[in-house]
Amino acid sequence: MRIMAVFAHPDDEIGCAGTLAKHAARGDEIMLVWTTLGELASQFGDTSHEEVTRIRREHGAWVAEKIGAQYHFFDMGDSRMTGHRDEALQLAKLYATFRPNAVITWSDDHPHPDHRMTAKIAFDAITLARIPKIVNEQGGGEPMPPAPDLSGDDAVESGEDVRRLEAWRDPIRFYQYFAPASPYPEVFVDIEDTLETAAAIASYYRDFYKWQWTDELFREGRAGAGRLAGVKYAERFNLRASHLKARDYLD
Repeated sequence: MRIMAVFAHPDDEIGCAGTLAKHAARGDEIMLVWTTLGELASQFGDTSHEEVTRIRREHGAWVAEKIGAQYHFFDMGDSRMTGHRDEALQLAKLYATFRPNAVITWSDDHPHPDHRMTAKIAFDAITLARIPKIVNEQGGGEPMPPAPDLSGDDAVESGEDVRRLEAWRDPIRFYQYFAPASPYPEVFVDIEDTLETAAAIASYYRDFYKWQWTDELFREGRAGAGRLAGVKYAERFNLRASHLKARDYLD
């Protein structure tokens, strides 16, 4: 199974870190994706964009290694995302490359516009990734030229990085952070085995941002979700589907 977690800013993934780590431990392929660098965080002050990029890549690499994931940054502009097609197309090309079976992202109604726009393009990209002519567009809607025939030559040649993408048409299960107003069914994931990994990632960001909450508060949040689901610790999502799959028996 391949899972892509698509979020706006580094730290947004805290809500699903235990789930991602659990899947990675099972042997599933995980890719963490951030649509922005989160460069407007006050901790950066007047730091140059180049330095912010370096720091954020360090953050992404640390979290990805902790989970057992790949990672990818886009630079769509912190608090400047629009949800337009060009943003969704960038993500669709990544879908066509990674070929996810499931996506985890933000809810549709979060107050932060980047969160809402990230959820929108993550959903829109599912359709765009299905269409060969779209995932192989260049800027301005022009089709991407065919990849050159390098005839086995290892030397770098002009146009070598131009690669035709194969559309990704398999079903993608679309999970979103739980929202009380969501019309979609809830899904809980038991994260008792990976709680420590999730807590370590939350602490990593807490120390960077100087957040005023404790490790105990984080654990209590996961325990609260667990109590609703009949397990010790859980993470909570909505699955963007009309109905859950049939089960063999009632619980």
